[in-house]
Amino acid sequence: MKESYSVLAQLVLPMQANPAGNVHGGEIMKMMDSAAGVAAQKHAHTNCVTARVDELNFKKAVHVGELVTCKSQVIYAGRSSMEVFVTVESEDTLNGKKQIALTAFFTMVSLDKNGKPSRVPKLSCDNTNAYEAKLYREGEKRHKMHNNRKS
Repeated sequence: MKESYSVLAQLVLPMQANPAGNVHGGEIMKMMDSAAGVAAQKHAHTNCVTARVDELNFKKAVHVGELVTCKSQVIYAGRSSMEVFVTVESEDTLNGKKQIALTAFFTMVSLDKNGKPSRVPKLSCDNTNAYEAKLYREGEKRHKMHNNRKS
């Protein structure tokens, strides 16, 4: 699981916010999507695209001038899709205060050179800690639930 772990960080600017200084949710979602894509590509070693976003939870507003750090990791892999957990941390760099601002689960699909879904390496929760094992089980459960909806 750890091989896919990725971190993307950016200081948020006024052009990314509303007049009150709160960063637009879509701006942060775009950063999260990029972070999920990096983790998926590190796991699959192919181009990967977003298929779905689940459980996008806004926990705290992000403000202009804060450092936003997106941490992503593949937590489950199916045939051609992967569940990627993304956590967004906002930091007031003037006082060092950090808070979790958002979390979400992204489903990313691996594509071959012709743009068709391609197999991804299996993911094992062996040699993981209890938290990662829990994320793996939750990812597997979500994956099965979405596949059942398709049928």
